[in-house]
Amino acid sequence: MIIEIGTDPENLEVPEEILSEIKRACEVAAGIYGTENFELGITLTDDKHIYELNKKYRNIDRPTDVLSFAFRESEEPEVFGAKEPEILGDIIISLERAKLQAEEFGHSFLREVVFLTVHGFLHLIGYDHMEENDRIEMEKEQKFVMSKLGIERFAVC
Repeated sequence: MIIEIGTDPENLEVPEEILSEIKRACEVAAGIYGTENFELGITLTDDKHIYELNKKYRNIDRPTDVLSFAFRESEEPEVFGAKEPEILGDIIISLERAKLQAEEFGHSFLREVVFLTVHGFLHLIGYDHMEENDRIEMEKEQKFVMSKLGIERFAVC
């Protein structure tokens, strides 16, 4: 299990507790969905950077809280021999947006970052919320993972 966490800008300071809870959220979700042998990149950023990515890749002219770029969306060749870690993709989280949303929803910054991590992870493994039925299903899965993490109350998509 490889979880690479970086920051952009590089000098963005992130408390160790946040980093360890992000990793724990990914590990718990991986265990639930059978993706223990995976590689995942997480970038913690600010509104300026996530705005640029949202504009470039989604053509949406505003910052967002989390973006997910799944590598599973294309067909990969089967690897024989040594078991290679599966590359799930990348999650980008705006810590600025997470802080604002935590205040808005009345819960901790840590809880919001963990929720955004779970939300992004679910996108990487194929969940979405574009249609109402999909939104309901993804919300159910988010509640389930958050409960496994010991976090019962969470924000809705």
